[in-house]
Amino acid sequence: MEAIILHPKNKTQLSILKNLAKEMGMSFETKKEKESPYSAEFVASILQGDEDYKNGKCVKIALEDLWK
Repeated sequence: MEAIILHPKNKTQLSILKNLAKEMGMSFETKKEKESPYSAEFVASILQGDEDYKNGKCVKIALEDLWK
């Protein structure tokens, strides 16, 4: 038999899926997703940098000028 993997976006969706599986007599297992090894502040700064780059808020340095 095939298995299906669902990724609920919040606790409400997870609860509904668990209840549905129980009502249908289906077995299921849950597994916590790995937490990120990076702090929230670091991730936010990287995402902000990406956004700044997309908006042209960056300085471009030529390769030959990089080590001057």
